[in-house]
This record gives sequence, structure tokens and C-alpha cells, in this order.
Amino acid sequence: MNNASPEERPRDAGFTRGGREPVFNLPGIVLLAIGLCVGIHLIRVYLLTPQQDIALLIRTAFIPIRYSGAFDLDVYAFTSPVTYSFLHGSFTHLLVNMVWLAAFGSPLANRLGAVRFSLFWIATAVAAAALHYSVHMLDQAPLVGASGAIAGMMGAAARFGFQIDRSSGQGAFSGAPLPVSMVFRSRTVMTFLIVWMAVNFATGIIGFAPGVSDRIAWEAHVGGFIVGFFGIRLFDRRSEFASR
Repeated sequence: MNNASPEERPRDAGFTRGGREPVFNLPGIVLLAIGLCVGIHLIRVYLLTPQQDIALLIRTAFIPIRYSGAFDLDVYAFTSPVTYSFLHGSFTHLLVNMVWLAAFGSPLANRLGAVRFSLFWIATAVAAAALHYSVHMLDQAPLVGASGAIAGMMGAAARFGFQIDRSSGQGAFSGAPLPVSMVFRSRTVMTFLIVWMAVNFATGIIGFAPGVSDRIAWEAHVGGFIVGFFGIRLFDRRSEFASR
């Protein structure tokens, strides 16, 4: 277990190694999220007719033009900024997101607990949809995918310097969230952020990613990441205790 204070942590610390713990120690809330995403996609692909699937998308995907004033705001206008995050455009889209969810969501969920992790998911999903909307206000294309919320988890991981404590048998981000200034001095974190931003910039310019037929909503990724990076202290119980 790493008991060092944020100021004492090595600047270039990566994922903590040690013991023979599994790479992914999936908590129940992450398994539930994966189960929902996979189950919904299987139902859409194998059980729904094309017409039924379109009806489902209209109700649960985030569609920017819904808020243009040309349509009455129904209950779906208020639920779709969250429900879109459980839908996916293809099996490739689903698989990639579930791998990243397992990798970044597990240590965060073990740290926050199920309730706060769920609230974190909601907040980052809404933030992702909001930034996407600010750029595509009249877009009729539905926004789907958990990647905005997962980007928020990546942002939170960066604030912990990717440090994971496995001493309890459950891998969880350790220590207090790093001050923003210290994050920007960490070579490991900055390398990750630069690569992550470059990939998002490239997919935004190209418009597509290999194996994914739909346009990549890079703005949603950025929106989720920003809220996860700057807002993690609002969801972290240990940060509350440390500040008292």
C-alpha cells in the first residue's frame, strides 16, 4: 500500500505492481454496467426489428436537435443524456468500450463505491452530451456509447497518477487526488494525456476509427474527461475526510 502523501509521491509513478492480483478485479457495479451495455446491444441486434430499434434510439439516444425548440420536450429529453451511454453502434464499439470500462472503471468503483460511482457515471455522461450538443446543436444523428463516461474515468485516473493499491485484494486508486499542478509535472500522466488528446484529435479530423462505421464523437470524450479530471474530488469520500 502506498501511504505517501501527494507531495511525496514519485512524479512518474505508473500503475502499481505487486503480488499476483488479477489484472482486472471487477466490482459488482462495473459488472452491472457491462451487463447492461452488452444485454441492450444483444437485444437491439437479435430481438428488435429495424423499426423497433429506431423507436428505441429515438427515445434513449442523445439527439441534439431534440432541444432545438422545434419539438416538445418529453421525458426522454431529460433521460436520454444518460441512457445514451448504455447504447452502442456496433460490436466493435461495444467491445472497445467495455475493455476500457473494465480497466479504468474497476479501480475507480472500488475507490468510490457503487452509489458514488453511479453518480460519477451520470455526471460525466451528461457533461459529454452537453459538450457534444454545444458543437452540434442541430445535429439529427444520435449520440450513443459509454465512451464519454469512460473518458471521465480516465480523467479521474490521471488525478490519482494512475496509482493503484491492491493490498486489500481489490485494486483501487490510492491516496488523495493529486493537485492539478503536480499532474502536469508527471511524465507518465502527461504522456498519457498527450497520446489520448492526439487520438481524439485525429479521430475528430478523420471522422472515423478503424472498425467503427459511425463518426467518433470526440467532443463527448473531452466533455467527460474534463468533468472527471476536475470533479473527482466531489465524488471521493476519502478526499472529504482528508479535508476535515
